[in-house]
Amino acid sequence: MKFFALSAVVLMVCAPIALAERPGDFRVIGPGGGGAMFHPTISPHDENTVLIACDMTGSYITHDGGRSWRMFNLRGVVDFFVFDPSNAKTMYAHATGLWRSTDGGEHWKLIYPKPSAIKGVKMASDHSDEDILADPDPLVRITALAVDPADSNTLYAAAGTKDAPAIFVSHDGAATWQKLTGLEDTPHRLWIDPKSPAGSRTLYLASEKSVSVFASGKVAGHATPAETNDLSLGFGSGAKPVVVIYATSREGVFVSKDGAEAWRKSTLPGNGGHVRAVATSLQHPDVAYVSYNRLNLDGKKWMGVAKTTDAGNSWTLVWKEDWGEEEEGEGIGGNAGAAAKNVHDAWITERFGTSWGENPLAMTVADQDPNIAYGTDLGRTMRTSDGGATWVAQYSHRVDSAGWTTTGLDVTTAYGIHFDPFDKKREFITYTDIGLFRSEDEGASWTSSTDGVPREWRNTTYWIVFDPEVKGRMWSVNSWTHDLPRPKMWRHTNPDTYRGGVCRSDDGGKSWRKSNDGMALTAATHILLDPTSPVNARVLYVTGFGRGVYKSSDDGRTWTLKNNGITQTQPFAWRLARASNGLLYVLIARRSEDGSIGTPGDGALYRSTDGAEHWEPLKLPEGTNAPNGLAIDPNTPDRLYLTTWARAAGQHGDGGGIFLSEDGGKSWTRVLDKDRHIYDITIDPADAKVLYATGFESSAWRSADRGLTWSRIPGFNFKWGQRVIPDPADPNKIYITTFGGSVWHGSVKGKQEPVDIATPELEPGQ
Repeated sequence: MKFFALSAVVLMVCAPIALAERPGDFRVIGPGGGGAMFHPTISPHDENTVLIACDMTGSYITHDGGRSWRMFNLRGVVDFFVFDPSNAKTMYAHATGLWRSTDGGEHWKLIYPKPSAIKGVKMASDHSDEDILADPDPLVRITALAVDPADSNTLYAAAGTKDAPAIFVSHDGAATWQKLTGLEDTPHRLWIDPKSPAGSRTLYLASEKSVSVFASGKVAGHATPAETNDLSLGFGSGAKPVVVIYATSREGVFVSKDGAEAWRKSTLPGNGGHVRAVATSLQHPDVAYVSYNRLNLDGKKWMGVAKTTDAGNSWTLVWKEDWGEEEEGEGIGGNAGAAAKNVHDAWITERFGTSWGENPLAMTVADQDPNIAYGTDLGRTMRTSDGGATWVAQYSHRVDSAGWTTTGLDVTTAYGIHFDPFDKKREFITYTDIGLFRSEDEGASWTSSTDGVPREWRNTTYWIVFDPEVKGRMWSVNSWTHDLPRPKMWRHTNPDTYRGGVCRSDDGGKSWRKSNDGMALTAATHILLDPTSPVNARVLYVTGFGRGVYKSSDDGRTWTLKNNGITQTQPFAWRLARASNGLLYVLIARRSEDGSIGTPGDGALYRSTDGAEHWEPLKLPEGTNAPNGLAIDPNTPDRLYLTTWARAAGQHGDGGGIFLSEDGGKSWTRVLDKDRHIYDITIDPADAKVLYATGFESSAWRSADRGLTWSRIPGFNFKWGQRVIPDPADPNKIYITTFGGSVWHGSVKGKQEPVDIATPELEPGQ
């Protein structure tokens, strides 16, 4: 009976994810969670409908109280959500522009700027971040929005330039806008007093510096407590309702009951704590939740959530766990203190300790029920439905006793999915921030697989490789430094300080041991095995980001640096490729952040004809300096496919795309120009005519004619894709790893139709 009950729960949780209607039936796999989540927003009509965003371009919606989530994508990071208080199906999101859904979050249409005003999309930044180019563009940038509670067609917006913010109103559903008044600084929150006259609304607008009250055509500004980092507002009941505002700052929690004219400091139990997020119920402002850490009480430091039911006169610690300062070099360690009995987390606390996710970065409380609240942190979404008495993880659930699987709420960066050649049920995902994960049931459940990897290397497993003839033997490359080759990781850090290296497993990845003799500590980003080398004396190559290329001829026990001919100082060795004729290639990532050509920061491509003993440079395609991926035709070793990353120049970014060489790299022809931020390229091992590629422009691409022409794969629209891996069990299916959306799995045979974005001008691939 226990098994039957658990199976029923698993089916109930998994069904909404499996039935997501994406072309190709694309779904997300993995353990779930794993990255920062923001802006949780509960529908005022249905407390089971919730929206969440992340900083990795994905957004998420649930209609069953967090048991399952659907990821959707609006070509950028969403910075706020708003529900229409009169229409349960209508909601708004602001990302690259202002989007509206009228079907419960299934499809979204751009309403500002007007699609007819769009002149193009600028993607010149290194990460392909997007700016819509429109004319006219009177609002410039919207920073906060509210819908009139009595009229769905009336919208109020805080918008304008950084130097000239203002309040705008639309009475025709965002078709036209009228400026009401200017503001002193830029608000990020906007509330409408529901008791104010319909024709003359009172608005409250909050920034880090002030709360502005707009009434009768005039603005009154009131300063917030010093260094405010979060605010939340609620309207009390009664003929003259009290406006309660909560603020958090470096000084603690503050409360105002007079529209921000005066503030009173509110004290948590204990002392010395730091407060972060705060949220109250719009209709029940006496209740609020605040996120805290480093709180000294009873001789220990604590983190979690405090709750008030009397407008800040007193607080109760409803979530209270050990706060463990992460030790230097700990990477993904966190504090291993016991979890609070009322906090029911999924795999993160079990694996990394109580403080890995930290206390919530953002919180929300249901308008209609102050007992329902969400907290999102660096890896999790947690929910309470009983006023904080218990907190339950919403990002993952256990599958039998085998491991964990996602609820659809995934914020992880995956470099690859890997299949054990001796066990078709065993799969691995190489992740950033959460290390290596293993499945023993063909991807149905996942468990952390870094036992034995040095603690300071566990943050990221960049790649693994299997011995093709020895069951259970495999090698991994790992590092404390994550997210390479993105510039943010080396912008202010000397690569000589990177930690990481090679580990070996002889039991199919269940346990590992360091195998690094002769290799300096480095961010090891790729490993390649020469399949022609003898068993027990395997030749292996590793890229050390900032070090160069290492070689081992003894199964990875000892390593030697092989940089003869590589001219870059601290070469950003990123990826390796080996041709069927034994030629070896290494890609050196671009170091210059602005992409200027002809500087020491240029990336490079090198070839070796003697097993890395000597390297010779190959000329990159003209106008490019950032090689990112290389694939070599297995039957024609002179046929090379190169992906490059655009420079921060021009409207779309210059110098990026896919290039073909038919003469071993002597000359190049661009074969894909439409997408210029391509991360990697893959040749289907079952058919060398079929190639796949993806990158940071919301698209995955397929070619069936050896790279000469490309078509977009329907169903995949995550903004930051990494690489495509063909499914070895199904020739029509692929896996796509992403930078912030875990691993997607689906068919290449999906029907071409809009997904998420219903505005033709901004559908991915345009």
